[in-house]
Amino acid sequence: MAGTRARVAFLMMFSLLLLAGGVDPDMAAAKTVKIGKTGARCANDPNCHNRWHWAIKTVGTADPGDLIVFETRDALDGALNRNSRSADVAAANLNLVHPLTGPLFVNGAEAGDVLAVTLVDIEPAPFGFTVVVPGFGFLRDIFTNPVMVRWDLDRLEATSPDIPNVKVRFAGFMGTVGVAPGARESEAWARRETALATAGGVALPPESKDALPVAVCGAAGSHKDQCLRTIPPRENGGNMDIKQMQVGTVLLLPCFVRGCLLSIGDVHYAQGDGEVSGTAIEMDATVTVRVQVRKGQAAFVRQPQFEGGDQLKMITPTAFHATVGYPLKEAGKMPPTHQYLDGAKLGPLTNLSEDVTLAARDALIQMIDWLVRNKGLTREQAYILSSVAVDLRIGNLVDVPNFAVSAILDLGVFDKK
Repeated sequence: MAGTRARVAFLMMFSLLLLAGGVDPDMAAAKTVKIGKTGARCANDPNCHNRWHWAIKTVGTADPGDLIVFETRDALDGALNRNSRSADVAAANLNLVHPLTGPLFVNGAEAGDVLAVTLVDIEPAPFGFTVVVPGFGFLRDIFTNPVMVRWDLDRLEATSPDIPNVKVRFAGFMGTVGVAPGARESEAWARRETALATAGGVALPPESKDALPVAVCGAAGSHKDQCLRTIPPRENGGNMDIKQMQVGTVLLLPCFVRGCLLSIGDVHYAQGDGEVSGTAIEMDATVTVRVQVRKGQAAFVRQPQFEGGDQLKMITPTAFHATVGYPLKEAGKMPPTHQYLDGAKLGPLTNLSEDVTLAARDALIQMIDWLVRNKGLTREQAYILSSVAVDLRIGNLVDVPNFAVSAILDLGVFDKK
C-alpha cells in the first residue's frame, strides 16, 4: 500500500512541477513518445519482437530526457485469460516468450555509452496470472502438474478466486528490459551458452520457430541462427526479474550498438525474490520511462546496475515469517539444478558444501510446508504464493559448509494474520 501511494505521489509531484516550470530545463523540454501495441498477439504487431538481435528494426525514436510510454504484453503473449484453467497451461507455447515492445532508438547514444532508464510509472491491466509450467521453475521436480492462479488487479492490490483471503500489494516492475547486443556480443554469448549445454547444463540455443520478427529471426530470417532467446538475462539486461527495480529507480544498461535499442515487456504486478514457480503475477501493462545517456560509461558499467532512493523501504513487509535453509538433501537424490554435475559423487551425500542453490531450495520447501500447515493452503497454492510474496535472501556465504538462505513471507498478504 505504501509503495502505491509513493508512486501516485511521485507522478502528481512530477506533473505539478512540470506545469509550474519547477523541474530542470531538460526535463521540462522533454517530449513524450508512445510505442503502442496493436493486434491480439505479438505476431500481429509491428512494434513487437521476442528475440534479441541488433538487426531488428527500430519502431520509435527518442531524445535524452524524453518520456517514453511502452504498451506491453504479458510473458506468454496473451495465451491465458480469465476463462483459462490449469489444464490450459500445459499447452502454452514457450517459443513465444517474451513479447517485447520496441526497439526504441535513443538519439546520441553510441556503443560504449550507458543508457539510464528511470522507471516513472506502471499502469497495470485488470487481469493477471501466475502459473506452474511442467518442467519449469525452481521446484520443477516436485511440482510436475500445470497450475494456474488468476488475479484481479488494480493499483492497490491483487486478489484471486483461486487463493481466497489473500491480497498481494502492488509493487510493479519491468521483468524484462534491455538493449540490443552487438554482433560480437551475440556471437560470444551464444558460444558460451553452447559450451554450457555441451557440458550438460541447461541452455537455450537460438530457436527460429515462432521467433519474431520473422524477417530477421524466423525460419527463413536473415539472422535466424543468431537471434538470442529472451529467457536468460545477460549483459544487455533482459529478463532479470529483479523486483527492487521499482518506480523511481534508475536502471543502467551498457550500450552495444548505435541508439542502444531499448525494449520492454514481461511486466510483473508483484513478485517474491526468486520467482520460484517460474512466474510472478504476469500482466499486460503500460510502462512510462525516462531515458538519459551517460557518455562513455560502458567501460565501467559492463553489466546492468541500478540505483535509487528509498524504494526498497517501500516494498519491505511490516510483518513477516521466515524459514532458514541449508544445503541439505536426501541421500540418493539429485535436485534438477545439480543433475549436470557429478551425480556419482554428489548423489549419496545429504549435505553439500557452500551451496546457495540447495540452501534456497531447503528454505523454500520449509516455507511451503509452513503455509500448508498454518494457513490451510494446498501445496500448489503455497508454491504459487511463494513465487509472488516470499523473498529468498542470502544470510551468509562464509559459514562452511552450510551457507544459509532465508525464505521471508510477507504476512500482510493475509486478511487475518
